[in-house]
Amino acid sequence: MKRAVVVFSGGQDSTTCLIQALQQYDEVHCVTFDYGQRHREEIDVAAALAHKLGARAHKVLDVTLLNELAVSSLTRDNIPVPAFNPDASGLPSTFVPGRNILFLTLASIYAYQVEAEAVITGVCETDFSGYPDCRDEFVKALNHAVSLGMAREVRFETPLMWLDKAETWALADYWQQLPLVRAETLTCYNGIKGDGCGECAACHLRARGLAEYQAGASAIMAAMKQKSGLA
Repeated sequence: MKRAVVVFSGGQDSTTCLIQALQQYDEVHCVTFDYGQRHREEIDVAAALAHKLGARAHKVLDVTLLNELAVSSLTRDNIPVPAFNPDASGLPSTFVPGRNILFLTLASIYAYQVEAEAVITGVCETDFSGYPDCRDEFVKALNHAVSLGMAREVRFETPLMWLDKAETWALADYWQQLPLVRAETLTCYNGIKGDGCGECAACHLRARGLAEYQAGASAIMAAMKQKSGLA
């Protein structure tokens, strides 16, 4: 039996990954992390989506220790979430140091226990916010270290790594779930489901990608299929 664990926030990216994983694996487990995040609504959204889409199990792990250590506008109410700024440079205040190191490591421990062969994460370095822990180089390095440390091969899968946001929308559409992803996921840094607040960087990337996909669906779908091996 093929099993996978999806690092699942209930946002556009991880939900699209879950939708695809359910087509490719016999059994899919979801892991959501409670790290005291500002947009805590995502935990409830993730639970509802995991149940609705048919995940084998959904586990919420308490990692609020991260909130104590990692200073970010997503972990501190007194640091405002910045509006989208195309001229911004450096790491955004929404970067949570160590988040993906912790999430992927804990998801791998869970994968070990349920005998899953893969850990799936929706990170992407094509169309992202400049987070260093979303890069392909980082994911591959951590994957190697985790496999060594557990003396068991676990494969980190990043289905969105080389897709831009328009192509991520195309992937959801390929699996005939674009309306669900648009209406029922929570990507917004301010915790607003669906199209979100429209002001933060996450909402901007999501909305821009959707507009691009709607304007050129056929060509973008073809590009996505080729990159994803679905052609």
